[in-house]
Amino acid sequence: MIGRTARSLSLGMVALLGVGTLTATAATLPAPPSVAQGNQWDVRAVTGGYRLTLRLDTPAPMRASLPLLAVDGKPLGVATQSADRKTLTLVSADPAVLKARDVRLIWSGDLGKQSGLSRGIAAAGPTDAYWLKARRGPLLPADPGALGKYKVDTAEYNLGEGAVDLPGLGHKSELLGKVYSPRGAFGPRPLVIFLHGRHEVCYGEPTHPSDNDKPWPCPPGMKAIPSYRGYDAPATALASNGYEVVSISANAINAWDSDAYDAGAQARAELILDHLALWRKWSTIGGAPFGTRFVGKIDLQNVGLMGHSRGGEGVARAAVLNADRGGRYGIRAVLPLAPTDFARATVPGVAMSVVLPYCDGDVSDLEGQKFYDDTRYSVDGDNAPRSTVTVMGANHNFFNTEWTPGQSVAPSSDDWYGDEKASPCGTKDPGRLTAKEQQAVGTAYVAGFFRLQLGHETQFLPEFDGSDSRAASAGKAVVRVVSQGREVNRLDKALPAAAVTGKVSATVCAGVTTTGLRASTPTCMATDDWSNAPHWGAAWFAAKTPTTAVTKLQWTGTNGVVRVRVPAGQRDVRRVAALTFRAAPDPAGAPKTDLSVHVVDGHGRAAVVPVSAVSDALVRMPGSNDSGLPKNLLRTVRIPVSSLKGIDLRDVRSVELHTDKVASGSAYVSDLAFSSSGFGLPVPAALLPKLSASSVTVKEGDKGTRTVDFWVTMSRPSIRPVSVYVETNGDLGETVGDVARQLVFKPGQVRQKVTVPVTGNTRDSYDLPFSLVLSAPHDGLLSESFGHGLVLDDDPTPTLTLGNVKTAEKTGLVNFGVKLSAPSDKFVSITGVLRDGTAVIRKDYTSADDPGTGPVDRSVQGYVEPGQTTGELSVKILDDKLKEPAETFSAVIQQIDGADLAAGAKVPMTLVGTIIDND
Repeated sequence: MIGRTARSLSLGMVALLGVGTLTATAATLPAPPSVAQGNQWDVRAVTGGYRLTLRLDTPAPMRASLPLLAVDGKPLGVATQSADRKTLTLVSADPAVLKARDVRLIWSGDLGKQSGLSRGIAAAGPTDAYWLKARRGPLLPADPGALGKYKVDTAEYNLGEGAVDLPGLGHKSELLGKVYSPRGAFGPRPLVIFLHGRHEVCYGEPTHPSDNDKPWPCPPGMKAIPSYRGYDAPATALASNGYEVVSISANAINAWDSDAYDAGAQARAELILDHLALWRKWSTIGGAPFGTRFVGKIDLQNVGLMGHSRGGEGVARAAVLNADRGGRYGIRAVLPLAPTDFARATVPGVAMSVVLPYCDGDVSDLEGQKFYDDTRYSVDGDNAPRSTVTVMGANHNFFNTEWTPGQSVAPSSDDWYGDEKASPCGTKDPGRLTAKEQQAVGTAYVAGFFRLQLGHETQFLPEFDGSDSRAASAGKAVVRVVSQGREVNRLDKALPAAAVTGKVSATVCAGVTTTGLRASTPTCMATDDWSNAPHWGAAWFAAKTPTTAVTKLQWTGTNGVVRVRVPAGQRDVRRVAALTFRAAPDPAGAPKTDLSVHVVDGHGRAAVVPVSAVSDALVRMPGSNDSGLPKNLLRTVRIPVSSLKGIDLRDVRSVELHTDKVASGSAYVSDLAFSSSGFGLPVPAALLPKLSASSVTVKEGDKGTRTVDFWVTMSRPSIRPVSVYVETNGDLGETVGDVARQLVFKPGQVRQKVTVPVTGNTRDSYDLPFSLVLSAPHDGLLSESFGHGLVLDDDPTPTLTLGNVKTAEKTGLVNFGVKLSAPSDKFVSITGVLRDGTAVIRKDYTSADDPGTGPVDRSVQGYVEPGQTTGELSVKILDDKLKEPAETFSAVIQQIDGADLAAGAKVPMTLVGTIIDND
C-alpha cells in the first residue's frame, strides 16, 4: 500500500542490515542524491512517504488561495509553509515524485492558468473601452456610505493570545476585537461581526532568529499585524447609524491553518461563535473589561457577519454552524467579501450578498460566486434575499486598510501584480480603482447590506435588486449586481423540443474543459485558464461536485425562438417589480451580442425589449484572454414590469428569447424569474435536517479489493427527499478508490452507506489518511461535512541485509551488498559515515559524491527503490600505480528508514570494504 502520515521525519532515516561478504562489480548507475532533487527543491524519504520541499529566495505571500506544490505541472497537494514562508513542504505517497523534473509553487485560485502569469502589458480587450464608460444606474435615494446622526465610540478588548482552543485547528487563538458603538443610542441594537482574511501575521525582525520557528504568537522583536483594524470606514458608517460593530482578530488561525483539514473554515466559524458568547455575557450580566456598559444594548437575535477572504468562508460556515447548534444566535445576514469557497458549502436561511472584486489577484477565480450559485435553490421554498456584487477595478486586498500600502502599519502590497499600465487592472489603468475609491465602494455595499437586512432600511433595496442603482459615495465605480428572484424556469434542464424553433439550439451545459480536449458531457467553455470561469471551475476539496448548469444558445439566423412557458400560478405579474434572468456572451463567440425578449400574454400580444436596451450582460467583460481575464460571469438582465406596454399583465403566458438582433451568435442564459423588491421569507436553517459523514479506520488486507463503509447520516427524517454530493479527497494513491456521487435520502430515510474500495497488497507501506467530503446539499444542512478515513498498512516490514565489499583497485564506483527480503512500497534509505582503516580517504577511496576538493565528504548513502529487492550503497575506489598490500576502510551505518534490520543486527553497524591491489 502507498500512503502517508500528517507529519514527516528528517531526511535520510536509514535502512539495514545483516552481514555477509559479497564480491562487488562495477556499478552501472551512480548513487542519486537522496531521492530526487533540482534547483531549490528536493524529495526525501520520510515516515509517511516522500517529503517534497521547495525553498524560495523570498517569502511566499500569505494568500487566501491554497498554496500547492506542482510536480511537472501537476498539482500534488496543499503545502505547509514554514514560519518565514521561504520553505514549502508536503508529504505524498505518490512515487511519481521520484521522477520529478520540475517543482514549483502554484495557487488554488490560479488553477489551470497557462498564460498571462507574468501579467505584463497585453493588448486591450475588445470591450475594455466600453467598460470605462459603462452604463450606470440611478443614484440611491440615500447614501449607505454616509455617516449618520451618532458619534462613534471605539474600544478594544483582548483576552490574550491563547485565550481559546479552536476545534479543527489544534492551537489556541487570541480573543481580540475592536468595538464601534453609537454614542447615546438607546435600546438593543443589531450586532455586526467583521472577520478579516488570511494575511501575514507578524512584522519586523525577531530579536533572536531562532525564535522565528513558530508563527504565533509573534516572537520578541516582532509585532502582530492588526488586520482587524482595517475596516474602520464601514464599521464607522454602520455605528453612526445605530449599529454595534465588532471587528475581530484571527491571526492565530492564519498562522496555523495550513495544517487544518479544511483550511481553517471550521476554526474561523468557532472563533466567531466564541466572540458571540462573550457578547451574550456582556449584553446580559456584563463583565470585564466593559462592566455593565453593554447590558441591554445588544440584540443577539439580529446579527450580521462580514468575512473577507478566507474570513468569507468562515462567516458562511459560522451561519451554518450556528444553525447546526439550534440557532442560539439570530444570524440573519452574511456578506462574504472576496471569499474563498474550497468545499462548495451552502448558506441557506439567511440573507447573503457576495462581493466579487474583478481584479482580485489572490482569489483570482472568484470562487465565492459558487456560494450564490450553490445556495440559490438549495432549499425548496427558501426565499431569503441573495445577490452578488461584482466591483470592476477592485483588487483583493484594498478593502482592508491594514493590507494597503500607504495606510497599513506593516508592509503590504497590491495583490494584482504586473505592469501598472496593463488594462484593465494595472494600477494606472483608468478602469482600476484607487485604494480609497475601492474602500468607499466597500463601505457603501457593506453598510448598505446590513442596514437593509438587519435594520430593514428599505431605501437600500435598489442597491441589491439588480437595477444597478448606486451610492453617491461609490464615485466612479462600475458595479454589477445579480439578485435572485422567484423562479419561472432555472434553465438548467433541457427545454421541450417544441420550445426551440428556427435556426437556434438550446443545450444545457456545466463546467469547463481544457482547450483541445473533448468532454464526455457538454461543458460550457474550453479554457486553459480556469480562473476566467468562476461558475464552472472546480473546488479543491469538492472537485467532482457538478457546477452550475445553464442553457447555451447558439444561432445562425434571425428567426430563432426559445420559448419558456410561465406556470399558471405566476401569470399575474401586476405586483412584480421586474422580469429577470442571467446572461453572458459565449467567449468563443463575438464580444458583443444581443437578443430580444418577448413577453407574451394570453391573447398572443407581445411586449418586446432588446437585451441591449436594459443591460450590458451580453457585452464581454474587460480583458484580453490574459491573467484570468475576461471573467465569464453571468449578469442580470432586468426588465421592469412597468415597461411592458400593450399586454395583459394579469395573464403573461410565456417569455421568449428571439435571435432577431444579430444574425449569428452564442450566449448563456440562466434563472428566468419574476423579481419583487422586499426581504423575502427565509426558511429557518435550524429546522433543516443536518447531514454528517462518519470517520472510519480499516486494515488494508493482503490481496484483492475490499471495501470500507462510511455512513452519511441525517439528524432526523425528512418528509421530502434530501440530497448531498460525496467524494473521496486526499492523496489516494493506488489504494483508495476514487468515489464521487450524489446521495438521495428518501422521505423517512436517515442514513446511507458510501462504500469506498480499498485495494490490498503484501507490500509494506505507510498508513493512508483521506477524507470523504460532503458538499452542495439540497434541503439539508451540512454538519460534519468532512469524514476522515484511515487505511492501516498491515504488512510485515521487510528485513534488510547489508554485506561487506571486496573489490579490485581499478573498479571505480562499487556497492556494498544491499538486499531486501521482500519488495516494499517504501523508499528504503541508508545513511552513515566512512572511516579510514589502512585505506585513506581521497587517496584510496572517496564517497560517491565527493567532488575531490574542499572539505572531505565522509557521508555514505544508500537506498532500495519501491518495488525492488536490491539496491545501492556506493563508494568510489581510486586507482594508483603503486604495488601495495590489500587495504581496508569501513562504512559505519548510523540510521535507517523503511526496513527492519536482519536478525541480530543493530545500529550503529560497521561494514568493511577491502581494496585488492591490481599493480
